[in-house]
Amino acid sequence: MPTVLRNKGWRVFFYSNEGYEPMHIHGIKGETEVKYWINQKSNMISYANSFNLTPSLKREFEEIILKNLSLIISSWNSHFNYYQ
Repeated sequence: MPTVLRNKGWRVFFYSNEGYEPMHIHGIKGETEVKYWINQKSNMISYANSFNLTPSLKREFEEIILKNLSLIISSWNSHFNYYQ
Protein backbone atom coordinates (compact mmCIF):
# COMPACT_ATOMS: atom_id res chain seq x y z
CA MET A 1 0.00 0.00 0.00
CA PRO A 2 2.06 2.90 -1.33
CA THR A 3 1.91 6.08 0.74
CA VAL A 4 1.74 9.14 -1.51
CA LEU A 5 2.17 11.70 1.27
CA ARG A 6 1.64 12.54 4.92
CA ASN A 7 0.03 15.82 5.86
CA LYS A 8 -1.66 17.15 9.01
CA GLY A 9 -1.67 13.67 10.53
CA TRP A 10 -3.20 12.08 7.40
CA ARG A 11 -1.57 9.19 5.57
CA VAL A 12 -2.67 9.51 1.94
CA PHE A 13 -2.30 6.24 0.03
CA PHE A 14 -3.75 3.66 -2.32
CA TYR A 15 -3.78 -0.13 -2.25
CA SER A 16 -1.56 -1.92 -4.77
CA ASN A 17 -4.29 -4.44 -5.59
CA GLU A 18 -6.91 -1.83 -6.54
CA GLY A 19 -5.60 -0.87 -9.98
CA TYR A 20 -8.68 -2.47 -11.54
CA GLU A 21 -10.87 0.23 -9.92
CA PRO A 22 -11.16 3.78 -11.24
CA MET A 23 -8.55 6.17 -9.87
CA HIS A 24 -9.05 6.93 -6.20
CA ILE A 25 -7.19 7.75 -3.00
CA HIS A 26 -7.52 6.64 0.62
CA GLY A 27 -6.74 8.54 3.79
CA ILE A 28 -6.29 7.49 7.40
CA LYS A 29 -5.99 9.77 10.41
CA GLY A 30 -6.39 8.21 13.84
CA GLU A 31 -9.66 6.26 13.82
CA THR A 32 -10.88 7.95 10.62
CA GLU A 33 -10.71 6.40 7.15
CA VAL A 34 -11.92 7.89 3.88
CA LYS A 35 -11.88 7.19 0.14
CA TYR A 36 -12.31 9.61 -2.76
CA TRP A 37 -12.69 8.95 -6.47
CA ILE A 38 -10.49 11.07 -8.76
CA ASN A 39 -11.35 12.13 -12.30
CA GLN A 40 -7.99 13.03 -13.77
CA LYS A 41 -9.47 14.52 -16.94
CA SER A 42 -11.49 17.12 -15.07
CA ASN A 43 -9.28 17.29 -11.94
CA MET A 44 -12.39 16.69 -9.84
CA ILE A 45 -12.80 14.53 -6.75
CA SER A 46 -15.91 12.88 -5.37
CA TYR A 47 -16.55 11.28 -2.01
CA ALA A 48 -16.75 7.47 -2.08
CA ASN A 49 -17.06 6.30 1.54
CA SER A 50 -15.68 6.72 5.03
CA PHE A 51 -15.58 5.59 8.63
CA ASN A 52 -15.70 8.12 11.52
CA LEU A 53 -15.38 11.10 9.17
CA THR A 54 -16.48 14.41 10.70
CA PRO A 55 -17.35 17.43 8.55
CA SER A 56 -14.15 19.25 9.60
CA LEU A 57 -11.96 16.23 8.81
CA LYS A 58 -13.73 15.89 5.48
CA ARG A 59 -12.89 19.50 4.56
CA GLU A 60 -9.31 19.02 5.75
CA PHE A 61 -8.80 15.87 3.68
CA GLU A 62 -10.40 17.36 0.58
CA GLU A 63 -8.06 20.35 0.86
CA ILE A 64 -5.04 18.03 1.07
CA ILE A 65 -6.21 16.05 -1.97
CA LEU A 66 -6.84 19.14 -4.08
CA LYS A 67 -3.53 20.78 -3.15
CA ASN A 68 -1.66 17.57 -4.04
CA LEU A 69 -3.81 16.31 -6.90
CA SER A 70 -0.99 16.33 -9.47
CA LEU A 71 1.23 14.26 -7.16
CA ILE A 72 -1.59 11.81 -6.42
CA ILE A 73 -2.45 11.36 -10.11
CA SER A 74 1.16 10.90 -11.17
CA SER A 75 1.79 8.44 -8.31
CA TRP A 76 -1.26 6.38 -9.30
CA ASN A 77 -0.32 6.37 -12.99
CA SER A 78 3.28 5.50 -12.23
CA HIS A 79 2.37 2.67 -9.86
CA PHE A 80 -0.22 1.12 -12.15
CA ASN A 81 1.76 1.84 -15.33
CA TYR A 82 -0.89 4.02 -16.93
CA TYR A 83 0.33 6.54 -19.45
CA GLN A 84 -1.59 9.50 -20.76
